[in-house]
Amino acid sequence: MSKIQEVYETVEKGKVKAIQGLVQEALDAGDAPLDILNKGMIAAMDSVGAKFKAGEIFVPEMLVAAKCMKKGVEILKPHLASGETGAAGKVVIGTVAGDMHDIGKNLVAMMMESAGFEVIDLGVDVPIQKFLDTVAANPDTKIVGCSALLTTTMPALKETVAALNAAPFRGQIKVMVGGAPITEEFAKEIGADAYTEDAASAAQKAKELAAA
Repeated sequence: MSKIQEVYETVEKGKVKAIQGLVQEALDAGDAPLDILNKGMIAAMDSVGAKFKAGEIFVPEMLVAAKCMKKGVEILKPHLASGETGAAGKVVIGTVAGDMHDIGKNLVAMMMESAGFEVIDLGVDVPIQKFLDTVAANPDTKIVGCSALLTTTMPALKETVAALNAAPFRGQIKVMVGGAPITEEFAKEIGADAYTEDAASAAQKAKELAAA
């Protein structure tokens, strides 16, 4: 079995303790850092995402796999050209004003990183202006992800998306929304580009949108 295949299986199984040694072994064996990242780790996270969607694994397994990948990337980073780990583009993500929930958003951020994006996480209870300022300060942002976990903060999500839609940079970004009470219909109604129901789908959709 190739070292990259071993890296793939280690991330897929979420063996956090083993990953750093294995990534180092793959580098020592002469595997290209970008191959280890793409064919080993990102491919494994794609598989984890697919299994999650199929209901074969659940959030804890997905979190462990994402954590495993993060550890592996720490070893790879010095060997990659700057920007390669964020090669898919920049994502600005946050939970809207008035909402303090972050588990779902954190999972999406981890999956986006695993999919090769550079993620700017604004945290929770994010005012509209902060979304606007961050995107304006990062003109290479491709995706803005807004999350609302409460029915009471759905209006804040609507206002945030409206402000993003009115911003001068709107043509360069895609707006993604998510959260427990959010539906495909609501996303369309407020003018978002995409809605996904879970973190694995969010990362997949973000890849499609960024490449479009």
